Amino acid sequence: MPKRFPEDFKRDVISVARRRTVSLDEVAADFDISPSTLARWLRQADIDDGIKDGLTSAEQAEIVKLRRQNRRLEMENEILRRAAAYFAQHQLPK
Repeated sequence: MPKRFPEDFKRDVISVARRRTVSLDEVAADFDISPSTLARWLRQADIDDGIKDGLTSAEQAEIVKLRRQNRRLEMENEILRRAAAYFAQHQLPK
C-alpha cells in the first residue's frame, strides 16, 4: 500500500517545486519522495487549480464514495432478492 502523506506536506512540496529554483529531482530528493510521486502531485495540483482539464481531487473522492455506496446497495438488493425467493419457496402449495 502506498505511503500516505499529509495534505499540508503535499502543498508545501508543490509550492517549492513550482518555484523552479531547483530541478524536480532535487526537490523530490530533499523531501524524500520519488520523482514520479512529485510529478503526479504536480499534475493533480494543476487540475485542482484549474490550470489543466481533468477530474479534481474532490470529484475523484466523490466518485469513490458513490461507487462504494453503489456496491453496498447492490449487495443489500441481492440479500433481499434471495430472502424473498427463500420465503416465497415456503409459500408454494405442496
